[in-house]
Amino acid sequence: MENNSNSTSIEAGTGANGKSLWRELKSFLKELLDIHEDTDRDTTMETVKRDISFKGHNAWILVFSIFVASIGLNVSSTAVVIGAMLISPLMGPIVGVGFSVAINDVDTLKRSLVNLGVMVVLSVLTAYLYFLVSPIKEETPELVARTYPTILDVLIAIFGGLALIVAKTKKGAIASVIFGVAIATALMPPLCTVGYGLAIGNWEYAGGALYLFSINSVFIALSTFLVSKLLGFPLVKYANSRRRKNTARLASLIAILVMIPSIILFVNLLSEQVFNSKTKEFVNDVIKYPGAEVVKFNQDYKTKIIDIYLIGKPVPQEQIYQWKSQLNSIPKLEDVVLDVHQGSYQSPEMAAQLTSEVRTGILEDLYMRNQQVVEDKDARIRLLEQELMHYRSSGIPFEKITREAKINYKNIREMSYANNLVTNFSKIDTIPTFNIRWDNSLSRASRNEEMNKLQEWLMVRLALDTISVRTIN
Repeated sequence: MENNSNSTSIEAGTGANGKSLWRELKSFLKELLDIHEDTDRDTTMETVKRDISFKGHNAWILVFSIFVASIGLNVSSTAVVIGAMLISPLMGPIVGVGFSVAINDVDTLKRSLVNLGVMVVLSVLTAYLYFLVSPIKEETPELVARTYPTILDVLIAIFGGLALIVAKTKKGAIASVIFGVAIATALMPPLCTVGYGLAIGNWEYAGGALYLFSINSVFIALSTFLVSKLLGFPLVKYANSRRRKNTARLASLIAILVMIPSIILFVNLLSEQVFNSKTKEFVNDVIKYPGAEVVKFNQDYKTKIIDIYLIGKPVPQEQIYQWKSQLNSIPKLEDVVLDVHQGSYQSPEMAAQLTSEVRTGILEDLYMRNQQVVEDKDARIRLLEQELMHYRSSGIPFEKITREAKINYKNIREMSYANNLVTNFSKIDTIPTFNIRWDNSLSRASRNEEMNKLQEWLMVRLALDTISVRTIN
């Protein structure tokens, strides 16, 4: 009985210690993560409303920061783009939209939407004018990266928006956090890319960049809405109870209209990112066969098709069937179709892919690597041509030529031949030269006519394109 009593006491003590530890842990976590007590609601509301307006200083700061960001994107300088985002006042209207919906403030919502439109138009117009007059129109990695949203952009917008509104609600300023959020959410580069797309007439770039900006804006506003609701900001009171109810319904409807498409978009982007990641991993880890090499591969999330192009040793169909089976056994890739194109497959699509892209790329690479070799061969060819000309010139059947010349031109009294070396101080040429002595009774005009005929005849007879015929006294 005594042992049982001791055992019960130990168990009760252990249970009490466990509960006490759990209470301490909960108290620690609440103190660590709770932000209600340190929230300055009045100052936050005043700050948010003040930052919404785009007039005077804010407008000029926005214009200058857009110019700086456009220059950074134009020269692909990440440091310059970050510097532009540090001074940009883009966050105000976006935070104002989310905050006004959370507190049912229709007037603030209207001001936020109007100033958001002004901000977008002013930013795009500034970037458009810069890229229109800029002599550099090439696509840079910084510009291309802002033409289509990914799941990473959505996550950055969500957590950046959360950090921003939490920083704004805290008592006292947290400027460094706000600046860090301005960098993370990256609202400026997409707007600059919209201006770039319009300036070069690329509507796909402009539309993709505007889409990216819209995604970032929606999720920043949504994050602001959720945090504002969580912290219990008081709703705006209206004297007319019917107006208050209508305003609350309108705010709730806007929140729902924003949240539902945002959730759907998030899920779709996440699925596409998972698809791209898994297909790349599959190709890199599974598509391997001795003697064959993957030249390129394309994956299409919409059609669920992976095209793989191989060169080298043909891969047996049994191996391809095994690859397809492995692909369909991977979660999220069960319905994906694998198309393997090999070098021996002469379909028009294969010819277009391998001939126009792969073969051209290989030839260009070989040309670049062997350019010096080609130049050396050209120089050797020129040298051999000169030597061949010299050989032809030095091997002239002089005796036979003189007999034929005497038959054709009876006024010739003497004929000699020699190879003259001629230089223009950049190269040396060997010119076959014939010296002719004519009958003194021949007039000058007749002599010149005979000389021309003789020169033409010698060039045809000796198959030379360069020859010199001179008259000697």
